[in-house]
Amino acid sequence: MTEHVILNNVEHRDLRVNMSHGAEYGDDIMSALTFPDEFRNVQTYYPIVFQKDDLGNFQPVALFGLQQGENLFLEGDRWDAHYIPLSVQRGPFLIGRSPKGGQVHIDMDHPRVGGGSGLALFHEHGGATELLERISSILGLLHEGVQSTRPYIDALLKHDLLESFVVDVQLDEQSHNRLLGYYTINQDRLRELDGGVLEELSRAGHLESTFMVVASLSHFRDLIERYRQRQIHA
Repeated sequence: MTEHVILNNVEHRDLRVNMSHGAEYGDDIMSALTFPDEFRNVQTYYPIVFQKDDLGNFQPVALFGLQQGENLFLEGDRWDAHYIPLSVQRGPFLIGRSPKGGQVHIDMDHPRVGGGSGLALFHEHGGATELLERISSILGLLHEGVQSTRPYIDALLKHDLLESFVVDVQLDEQSHNRLLGYYTINQDRLRELDGGVLEELSRAGHLESTFMVVASLSHFRDLIERYRQRQIHA
């Protein structure tokens, strides 16, 4: 269940939020949404792939594991990467739209919210703490990122640059895992694009994003090795 409410410094002046890492806080996730402007940071550590949402629309995600509920970068209370996608960093916060503009909402049912530990969101005089200011900045970037994703996906579809793929992981004769339901860049098709199309994609900023996606695929080797090591030591 979720209970989204508008954050304010009267009702929530004493509210604390735990921003530590751990499965108990919902970090045991296989993937998280990302967006083109974030690809440069994300591709440093994670494979970037595409999946369809409930409406059949493509969206880019950063992969953390090879099966649901598995985050191979989560080691107890430590996230083993120097960059974490913004959609994870936002924690229990989200942005709501109103006639007055964007407002920060919080999910009161989120495991990070409440309890005796965690960081305050407001100072005694009512001003936002450093945490809340950082979250507000993250939410702004996420909102802009979502807006930029649709034109990028449209460009990929226009030039038939998405293809489905399968990853098989064989640990031993008894252990087998198959990754299904994801899409990536069709590199053969990308190489076949003529100069005019490449210039069009470049001017729109889509070509660089596409190269970042392609570069990120090398991290599948790291992901598979993390999976194997976890299975061996399980």
